[in-house]
Amino acid sequence: MMKRLADLTEAETLALAIANEEEDARIYATFAMRMRTDFPATAAVFDGMAEEEHRHRGLLLALYERKFGKALPHMTRADVRGFLRRNPVWLADNLRLDVVRRQAAVMELEAGQFYAKAAEQARDTDVRRLLGDLALIEQKHEALADRLTEAHLTQDARQEEDAAARRIFVLQIVQPALAGLIDGSISTLAPIFAAAFATQSSHDAFVVGLAASIGAGISMGLTEALSDDGAITGRGHPLIRGIACGVATAIGGLGHTLPYLISDFWTATVVAGFVVALELAAIAWTRWKYMETPFTSALVQIVLGGLLVLATGIFIGSS
Repeated sequence: MMKRLADLTEAETLALAIANEEEDARIYATFAMRMRTDFPATAAVFDGMAEEEHRHRGLLLALYERKFGKALPHMTRADVRGFLRRNPVWLADNLRLDVVRRQAAVMELEAGQFYAKAAEQARDTDVRRLLGDLALIEQKHEALADRLTEAHLTQDARQEEDAAARRIFVLQIVQPALAGLIDGSISTLAPIFAAAFATQSSHDAFVVGLAASIGAGISMGLTEALSDDGAITGRGHPLIRGIACGVATAIGGLGHTLPYLISDFWTATVVAGFVVALELAAIAWTRWKYMETPFTSALVQIVLGGLLVLATGIFIGSS
């Protein structure tokens, strides 16, 4: 049966604090281990925080032995109703730098607030004093995190890690999404406009475009997800890449499909052509922004390819 904090003895409360310090130390050590390759400065920060958690654990153990001896009761967070629950972000295959830093800040803040609140509710003076000390320790942890960040995350180190985070984002999200957007925006032009000019019907063009866009999204998503598990290339989880690629492909095709919901064929075609121009410009901008491709060069390449596919569709549909 789970206990409330108010039901714990002084020994159990101290044992719970020790267990809490041990688990937080393991979490920080895991963060450091997982981020050491791509973000060494941040890993050094978490190494320092793990060392401090171990030091505080030693102080708490020494206090417990002086008051209660060497027999430590087994107490965990799961044994106390309402105690802290950590979000297991460290289980993610690809830890994001901002998520890890935010999680660490939340951990220290929650622990400090919990101990302070528990101290206010305690009626036993020794327990109140102990919980108050724990709250102060957690507040020092927050200050320690700031000091370690200042020591290890210099301006140059932060710039290097931000650049690494950008490279990872481009590799795992932007590249598969861009591949999907290009395929969805360009490859669906021919079937959609061929159907439009062959039938002169907005409804028929919409049906063909809807089928082509969704089908292409499923196909590209599966292809991307099954092409590489990311273990060697570091391109990230295949499911995430597959979803990014598949959704972007479908969006690219649906962009110039939706105008054919307009009943008047020529009005719908003009709007669809305008949407195609926006899509091609968006692709060129993305290549310039994230792939370091000169914007003019990217625009010419994409527009030329798009116009060729569009002309092919119109020619076949009109013949």
